[in-house]
Amino acid sequence: MRWPTVVDLYSGCGGVTAALRRKRFRVVAAVDNDPLAGKTYKLNNKSARLYSDDIRNVDPAEIRDADLFGNDLDLLVVCSPCQPFSNQNRNRKNDPRAELILQAPRFAKTLKPKIIFFENVPGLASAELSNVLGKLRSRLKKIGYTLSQPTTIDLADYGVPQRRLRCVLFATRKGFQIELPSPTTPKGKRKSVKEAIGALPPLKSGQKDERDPLHFARTHQPIALQRMAYIKKNGGDRFSLPPELELKCHKGKKGYPDVYGRMHWGRVAPTLTTGCTDITRGRFMHPRDDRAITLREAARLQTFPDDYVFAGSARQIAIQVGNAVPPAFIEALATSLRKAVART
Repeated sequence: MRWPTVVDLYSGCGGVTAALRRKRFRVVAAVDNDPLAGKTYKLNNKSARLYSDDIRNVDPAEIRDADLFGNDLDLLVVCSPCQPFSNQNRNRKNDPRAELILQAPRFAKTLKPKIIFFENVPGLASAELSNVLGKLRSRLKKIGYTLSQPTTIDLADYGVPQRRLRCVLFATRKGFQIELPSPTTPKGKRKSVKEAIGALPPLKSGQKDERDPLHFARTHQPIALQRMAYIKKNGGDRFSLPPELELKCHKGKKGYPDVYGRMHWGRVAPTLTTGCTDITRGRFMHPRDDRAITLREAARLQTFPDDYVFAGSARQIAIQVGNAVPPAFIEALATSLRKAVART
C-alpha cells in the first residue's frame, strides 16, 4: 500500500509528523521557525526535510521540486500558532500572528494537496475573529478548495488523558465532507491521569529519577511547600489554604481555582499549557506528591512516547510539550485521513 505524502506546516517539535509516520504516512517536509523545536523535530523525524525558517520566506515550489519530485501532495497539515486565537490573549483582535494561518492557501496553490487539515483552539471560529476564517475560506475557494465548517472537539475523546478542546477543519478540492472518527475514548472510557503517569516513581521537590532525564521534580521554595502541604490530595485546590498562606492577590476572590490545584487521579488532566510544570500557572500539581508535575509526566499527558527525545532546557521543553498537538489524536484521525485521500 502506498504511503500518502504529507507536508507539515508549523510542525513544532514534531508530534504530528511522528504520529503520521507511525500510521504509514510519508512526511516529506515540514516548516517551523523555532530553532529548538526544530532540533527536537530532527532528532525524532530524520526522514523529513525541515525548513527551519519563517514560513513567509519558504517557497512551496522548492518543496514541490525537491521533496515531492514534481508530484501533487496528498495531505497538507496546518497547525498554526494558537496564541492569537486564544481567549486568554487580550490583544487577539490585533495579533498579527493570526494571519499566519493564511499562508495555507499559498502552499496549497503550489502543492495541490488532496486534503488540507487545520487544527487550532476553538477561538479560531469565534465571531470576534470571523474575518480571519472568512479570508481563509475565500482564498481557498479561489484555488478550488471548499473549507468545512469548524468543529470543536475534546481530545479526551480520542485517547488523550487531558481535557483539550480543539477546533478542526478540512478543505478538499472535490468539496466532499470528511467525517471525524467516532470517539475512541468517550465519556466513561477516557484515559485518566493515573493510567498515564501513575506508574512513574514518586518524587519529592528537587528529586530526580536517575533512569529518566525528563522525570525530575523542580525545586520548590519553602513557602510553596507549605502551601502544597495544605492542598488536599487527589484534586484539591487553593481554597483549603489557611488565610496566612493565601496569596495576597487571591484574598477574598473566588477566581483562579486551578492555581495551586492538584490533578485528580481518576479524571483527565486539565489542558496542558506552556507553563505545565509550574503550579502557579494552572492545575499542574501532582495528585499525590507535593510538587509540580515533571516533564515526563507532562509529555505522557500529551501522549508522547517515552522514547521521544526533546532538546533544550527544562523551560524550553515545557514550551514544546505544551504547544504540541497530542500524537494520540493524530493517530486516531489517521484512518479517516487515509480514506479521504483515497476518495480524491
